[in-house]
Amino acid sequence: MAPPDRPSEPSVGWAPPRLDEIIRGRGVTALRVVVRVWTPAAVAAAIEDLSVDDQVIAFRLLPRDVATDAFEYLPVGVQEGLLRAMAKEDVGRILNEMSADDRTMLLEELPAAATQQLLNLLSPEERATAVKLLGYPEGSIGRRMTPDYVRVRPEWTMERVLDHLRRHGHDSETLSVVYVIDEHGRPVGEVGIRKILLADPSTTVAEVATEGVTPLRATDPEETAIAAFRREGREALPVTDSAGVLIGIVTIDDVLDVAQTAATEAQQRFGGVETLDEPYMEIALTRMVRKRAGWLVVLFFGEMLTATAMSFFEKEIERAVVLALFVPLIISSGGNSGSQSASLVIRALALGEVGLRDWWRVIRREVVAGVSLGLILGTIGFARIAGWSLFSTLYGAHWFLVAMTVGLALVGIVLWGALAGSSLPFVLQRLGFDPASSSAPFVATLVDVTGLIIYFLVAAIILSGTLL
Repeated sequence: MAPPDRPSEPSVGWAPPRLDEIIRGRGVTALRVVVRVWTPAAVAAAIEDLSVDDQVIAFRLLPRDVATDAFEYLPVGVQEGLLRAMAKEDVGRILNEMSADDRTMLLEELPAAATQQLLNLLSPEERATAVKLLGYPEGSIGRRMTPDYVRVRPEWTMERVLDHLRRHGHDSETLSVVYVIDEHGRPVGEVGIRKILLADPSTTVAEVATEGVTPLRATDPEETAIAAFRREGREALPVTDSAGVLIGIVTIDDVLDVAQTAATEAQQRFGGVETLDEPYMEIALTRMVRKRAGWLVVLFFGEMLTATAMSFFEKEIERAVVLALFVPLIISSGGNSGSQSASLVIRALALGEVGLRDWWRVIRREVVAGVSLGLILGTIGFARIAGWSLFSTLYGAHWFLVAMTVGLALVGIVLWGALAGSSLPFVLQRLGFDPASSSAPFVATLVDVTGLIIYFLVAAIILSGTLL
């Protein structure tokens, strides 16, 4: 008896068949039944867990449309391995059927020679599209856009629009919005699919079209698209060339990839690590060590200044050894305060909540925040010394002055940490550098050195004539 089109209702204890077992048994029908209810992302996740040989077999057995959709969800590294292992005919079929934007993302990751070989496998039409997209600057919106979209004219009726959608909508990246263009190809508005379906067939596009959002430029950096999608809340945005002609669209899924990559790179830089261009578990250990060593060496030399700073106050430490007990407390408090401020300001800059013109407002807020936080920590430090002195002579007869020294020093150091951490991102951005480079370790190192100076200067003033 022929196998059923879909599996029967699962009984208690039923488990879905393993994809690798189906593939090894060359169960074409069973494979198609299993993946019929799976999303492309789920199919890609199942294929990713297979060996390269089984992955190749899977793509030969899968329906063409399912195979192409699943391929687009695979990580670039897995895609590259599959392209090397698959026959040229299979590679050409998948590349020709991939969406133009996802294909561009893959091709730009490959060496130039490999990219050229793959371009030769494309049909003339698809090759022209791929070359055009690859011709835009790296990191530009043009590399992320797709030329597969639907455009209509203002004088068309809804009946003609629906006929147009039936003929050309199959290859469109999205049908939620149809773009309206004038006789020169410039976008003049848009129509939601809901209006098209519900409007009277004799209604013209001009009657129901709304003004579209400001289009993106193909040469704009990818970050522009992130800000635009966050501002507009759309599924797709139009892209124009230098003459304002509509040449493609960018969809939210591609921009989410850009945002994730940008957030990952910023987080790595903020942690004092050179950006990793491969997943953590895939990058060679030697390369990861090289990317981490640079910042560690810089920070190590920076921390050497801490020892230098302490050497200037060697006599004070010899005369009042009790001061050395609070050096770790002083250093960590200032560094933590600076890291907090740097994190908040860098994120605000990235989200567009503040700009360079807002630096003075940010500084004023951080002065108030720094003094408040310093008073909180200073009070706790004072109370700790005072409370301990009720049961111990560790801090000597002048414990009150020691407590005042620690308390006031904490106010100054936490304030300085807040000012340094909030100022550095603005300075770096003004100089044309990435604000994330003012990473937590960098801020902490700076505040460590200067914090010691503040601490011992306060001690010299308060303890003069007693311990010093």
